[in-house]
Amino acid sequence: MAEEVKATPEKTVAARGRPKTRIGVVTSNKMQKTVVVRVQRRVKHPMYGKYVLRAVKYKAHVEAHDYPKSPTIAEGDIVRIVETRPGSKDKRWRVVETVRKAAQA
Repeated sequence: MAEEVKATPEKTVAARGRPKTRIGVVTSNKMQKTVVVRVQRRVKHPMYGKYVLRAVKYKAHVEAHDYPKSPTIAEGDIVRIVETRPGSKDKRWRVVETVRKAAQA
């Protein structure tokens, strides 16, 4: 059957594979420890061949984000998210880094 994997960090990462990462724009930061990230991708239309934009929204976990008191991520920020174990019904992603801050108006 399957081979056993020891609890060493390098073996665990190798057995699980590399987690998925996405880069997107924060569209909502109105929740505690959660932001909504919109990720766009370009897909070629199967019949006409034109490239069209497809977008998906992900809810991502941010440990340091406490919305009413001290928000750390603002709407419009570009962030990198990585796939992780389920944190709730909808959250399966977490924010790893802020790639670029939004322009302050």
